Amino acid sequence: MISEMVLVHTSDAALPGDLVVPTPARGVVLFAHGSGSSRHSSRNRAVAAELRTAGVGTLLLDLLNEREERHDALTAEHRFDIPLLGRRLVGAIDWLRTQPDTRGLPVVLFGASTGAAGALVAAAERPERVLTVIARGGRCDLARDALARVRAPVLLIVGSQDQQVLTLNEEAARRLRAPHALHVVEGATHLFEEPGALQEVAATARQWCEERLRAASGHRGTPQEET
Repeated sequence: MISEMVLVHTSDAALPGDLVVPTPARGVVLFAHGSGSSRHSSRNRAVAAELRTAGVGTLLLDLLNEREERHDALTAEHRFDIPLLGRRLVGAIDWLRTQPDTRGLPVVLFGASTGAAGALVAAAERPERVLTVIARGGRCDLARDALARVRAPVLLIVGSQDQQVLTLNEEAARRLRAPHALHVVEGATHLFEEPGALQEVAATARQWCEERLRAASGHRGTPQEET
């Protein structure tokens, strides 16, 4: 297994990340953190650990550089700049394609909060590279026109008590043309802090990834089917 800190160079920034790739790897999951968070998010790290047990690599990435992080902490400006987040994720997808340990691997995008919108934008821009998108408590509505251009299957995971975000995800789902599913974690709020809630998120994400990877390996070159 390869585990290292990396510097991901995009068109407009150099972003630090933590890359873990098992040998052999079936795919790689690129995490897009949510509002005010970072690659050190304990929730995303817990999900990443569960996904690695399915034989996929993970890249937890800071989407803002240090100067932008400091500015965002004061103004909350960049965390809602969905085009910026989308561009950074596109750059990271392209970077993964150049690395010896991840080139050729299907890419799964896992986005939380506003990072989910950035992930959907990136999926629309790189349909040939993105296998699927998973959103945890995502502000998928902020992807706007990109929703209709996403071709990869999408899994939306929302807590039943996160009522506003649940409504926004239901609205976003109606705008998706790609296969998609909405998984509601009963009793969970936005941060999935309730007992067992985050474990359900991780298990659901792993099952979804395994199904998509299995479908891709068995039907290469054919559209994904909704489950």
